[in-house]
Amino acid sequence: MKSLKASELRDKSVPELEKLIAEERAALYKARRDLVFRQQTDTSRLKVHRHNIARMLTLISEKKRGGDK
Repeated sequence: MKSLKASELRDKSVPELEKLIAEERAALYKARRDLVFRQQTDTSRLKVHRHNIARMLTLISEKKRGGDK
């Protein structure tokens, strides 16, 4: 999955973001598993997944806190 833009994610609601986080965590798990079993050699995908998860968690905390920045 490509890197997600924060501006695209700001339009989504908290439940939608939580669903996306679950999908992204599943993709991260699969990427790690493929790396261990030598089915995948692209380690940069792991970083992209981790950054996407962090970006979504940050937006969720902003929305729950009430910050509309």
